[in-house]
Amino acid sequence: MTPSIHLFVLASGSKGNAAIVQGPEGSILIDDGISYKALRTRAQEVAAPLDDICAVLLTHEHGDHTSGLSVFCNHFDGPLFATAGTVAGRSYLSEMPFELIQDNDSLDLAGMHIRAFPTSHDVNDPVGFRFDVIDGEGEIQDSLGWCTDTGYVTDEALDALYGCRILGLESNHDEKMLETGPYPRYLKDRVKGEGGHLSNAQAAAVLPHLVTKDTECVVALHLSEENNRPSVCIRTLAEPLGAEPTNTTFTEARTPDGLLTVFPASQHEAVSVW
Repeated sequence: MTPSIHLFVLASGSKGNAAIVQGPEGSILIDDGISYKALRTRAQEVAAPLDDICAVLLTHEHGDHTSGLSVFCNHFDGPLFATAGTVAGRSYLSEMPFELIQDNDSLDLAGMHIRAFPTSHDVNDPVGFRFDVIDGEGEIQDSLGWCTDTGYVTDEALDALYGCRILGLESNHDEKMLETGPYPRYLKDRVKGEGGHLSNAQAAAVLPHLVTKDTECVVALHLSEENNRPSVCIRTLAEPLGAEPTNTTFTEARTPDGLLTVFPASQHEAVSVW
């Protein structure tokens, strides 16, 4: 594929989420669960095009994905897109001028064709997104998949995420760490349930069904600070891909041919993928 989509993950985790997808004709903000000051600071750290954002997409209504949106909209007058269930899930969202989408809708924004797909979380109508740049002959030139906050990978997600050059996939927790960790029983059951979060093992299990010769980067999303570690996550995701560590801390792995890299997004530092 010819790279024409760039990803900037400004924050990913239970304390706040925000990412920018830059396309040929502008940029899209996915979720905004951090302060406006943090958003600008993180964007500056990785030269993300914050002032080039032409639309906002929400995956779901939880505060770690939406709490910064009200202030952001004081500086932004472009369209906002979310499902009806997401908008109804928070009173402050229902007061904003959202354009409602279904979990199988498509949009054309920033020079990209964007397809929504349903995920499985303990909210109404959560979604993930696939972004494609398509040439005049209908051929995909570049693609990015985004799937976070889901208890399992839905059939629609498996279809939408297949063969993306950049794949952002939740890898929230290590199952043993969750079971022996500090969370109360009800919260452990929620996290590992079908409406919870994807474990390292679950993410690793679907990667062989999603990764193709076109896939260059797998970004692990929404790592738990209590029930996961970047090294544990990357070791698990690397194994089915035949990837090997590129550093002593095992926070990045690469296939022997050098074509595919696996690394985690961070709660506290912005990362970029070109």
